[in-house]
Amino acid sequence: MAGTGPPSEGRYGEQVFRPEERGEDDRIDLGALVYDETTMARLRHLGTGPGWSCLEVGAGTGTVARRLLGEAGVDRVLAVDRDVRFLAAHPVPGLSTLQADITSDGFSPGLFQLVHARFVLMHLPSPQQLVSRLAGLLAPGGVLVVSDAVDLTTDSAPDTPYTRAMRAMWQGLRETIGTDVSQVARRPELLRAAGLEAVAAEIHVPPLLPGSAISRFWADTWGRARAAMVATGLVDDARLDEAVRYLDSPECTGLSPGMLTAWGWKAAVTAAPYGSGPAGSPPPTG
Repeated sequence: MAGTGPPSEGRYGEQVFRPEERGEDDRIDLGALVYDETTMARLRHLGTGPGWSCLEVGAGTGTVARRLLGEAGVDRVLAVDRDVRFLAAHPVPGLSTLQADITSDGFSPGLFQLVHARFVLMHLPSPQQLVSRLAGLLAPGGVLVVSDAVDLTTDSAPDTPYTRAMRAMWQGLRETIGTDVSQVARRPELLRAAGLEAVAAEIHVPPLLPGSAISRFWADTWGRARAAMVATGLVDDARLDEAVRYLDSPECTGLSPGMLTAWGWKAAVTAAPYGSGPAGSPPPTG
């Protein structure tokens, strides 16, 4: 059922998940608690480290950007978002912020060894066009890493208060802000179509446990998307309240949406005539 209903002309952060709403940064940070370790492990495995210049797209509160500097030891990170208030609240050396819309024709911040976008493309129209644009921001030998949610609460899943709420959430978000996770599994194909090499992907599914960060994240997300969810007719306020209680109970055995991460490399400069240019490094394997 994910992705049913007509797409909306709205945008993330407008009708739903507005940054000016109290606690929105805390909701984003709950997601970071769940996914940052997996993200950083992948970025380190891809070789991200000293000497790298990185672009963090849709940077949110900046947790990945700061960890790239503090843990991976990259040289600099440019963190981009349509609203940078959460980024500005946590400045660190090497971190620059840019308030910009990546869908704008004028978005051209330079070239980077790493371009990373997590939970961004799923909220925007024309993911193929955006992947191509982000791939165009890679320096030779650079890597594009994109992550989005993969729905595991489809019609084949058991009918529970949790799965009913998740189905209502995906439909409600599509109809209000255009969120679409129905084609996320095709992200590797988009990277290949953009001309990237050595494309690969993986999925991480965090366990739903009472009181866990991921369970709190979904409960908070439902609270902020309640009007859009109820408008679908799939749940009412009473059923949504029941789903929140179920999510925090030991009876909940559902699967959280997974995070699919796909990556691909821009061809390195392997030879320069007459020794006039640097040679690029081949991508790591695995």
